[in-house]
Parts: sequence; structure tokens; C-alpha cells
Amino acid sequence: MKAEYINPFLEAGHMVLSMVCGIEPKVGKIYLRTSPFSANDLIIIIGITGKIKGQVHFLLSKEDAKGIASYMMGGMEVKELDEIAVSAIGEIGNMVMGNTSTIYAQKGLQIDITPPTILTGDSIEISSKTPAISVPMDLDRFGSMEIVIAAIEQ
Repeated sequence: MKAEYINPFLEAGHMVLSMVCGIEPKVGKIYLRTSPFSANDLIIIIGITGKIKGQVHFLLSKEDAKGIASYMMGGMEVKELDEIAVSAIGEIGNMVMGNTSTIYAQKGLQIDITPPTILTGDSIEISSKTPAISVPMDLDRFGSMEIVIAAIEQ
């Protein structure tokens, strides 16, 4: 996948995480993931159709997800990833992808996204027929997150 297709995800991720979490996320070394790959404790999956087709996975540990959900809910401590906390975390993925869609539209490229699917558990494995590009992000006091883009240009 060309850099011009990856950059909108990075730009949107930075914008949303800065706004929602009050941090300056830092992008780590981008790398190619092989399939299948193991994921952290929580995965947000959002499908993409249009000029680009595939899926984007947001990978978080349970502890990092609880910290972000606590911050999003006004500082209320989240001890468990209950339905409300998981919904709050899913909204981050939705916001990132919504902003990614807007950035693409400004460049004249049309994509549509699916509602987020959120998986939690231990030893989750994800398979993809499409090569996956992984973007690690340091979220300062909230730990880390990876954005895995498994999509191809149509």
C-alpha cells in the first residue's frame, strides 16, 4: 500500500487521540505484519469499502483500554471493561476512521466504513488475506496502541 494511502490513517489517529485523550501520540516504526497475527486483549475492527477495501484493526491491552475509557468518562475509574467502557473505546476507532474518510474525501477518494466490531479476550488471532501494515503508537500515560491496516487499493 502506498504511503499516500497510509498517511490519512496516521493523521486521523493523531488528531483523534490528541483531542479525546489530551496527549501527543508518537508513531513508532511501521512494519509489515504476517498473517495470522496475535493481538492484544482488545481489538476494534472496522471494515473499509470503496477506493480502498479491507479492514483496520486497533489493538490495545486491557489495562491501556481501561485507562483511556476512564479518561473518556470524565476520570471515573474503570475497573472492568464492561459494555460502557468497551463502547467508549470502540468510539475511538469509529472517530479515527470517520476522520480518515473525511481526509480521503478531501483528496478526491471515496471510502465507506462499517460500524466497529469489538473483540475482547486472551490469545486472539487475526487472519488476513491482505498484507497488513502495522503502525505502533505510543500513547504517553495511556500505554500504547497499534493500528493495523489490512487493505488494498481497488
